[in-house]
Amino acid sequence: AKMQNYLLSSSVGPEELPTLKELSTSEICKIWSGASRYIHRQLLQKTAVEIGVGTFALVPVHAGVEEGKVLTVERPVFIVNKHVRTFYNLECDETKIPDETPVVQLDFGEIAADTHFRREIVELCVHETLLCFAGALRDNKEVEFSFK
Repeated sequence: AKMQNYLLSSSVGPEELPTLKELSTSEICKIWSGASRYIHRQLLQKTAVEIGVGTFALVPVHAGVEEGKVLTVERPVFIVNKHVRTFYNLECDETKIPDETPVVQLDFGEIAADTHFRREIVELCVHETLLCFAGALRDNKEVEFSFK
């Protein structure tokens, strides 16, 4: 799904979320856990994952360990897409992914095999969840989404 799909000028109605209506909460959680595991595996290989509204990546940060000593560590971050930030007027820290970092999309086939759902169900579930998020951003609602 292209990022433009998530720039909503009107609220998301239930007719735009048919898959989420059919799935139970635990099924949706299973699919996102699969997505989370996929992202984790990519990050371990120093690959960033773009999911339509933003990108999960490892970025170097400097941590002070003791007096005068600075250690560079890699921290996993989610960087909201520039178009999404602008469109929804979001304030986010300007974080840059290192140039040498390869970027991939979610592999719905791999996530489907891992979670035992059909590939199209996985793709639609992810797409509709992101639409839900975009709707919450549009309507200034507070959302919480935890990733393992």
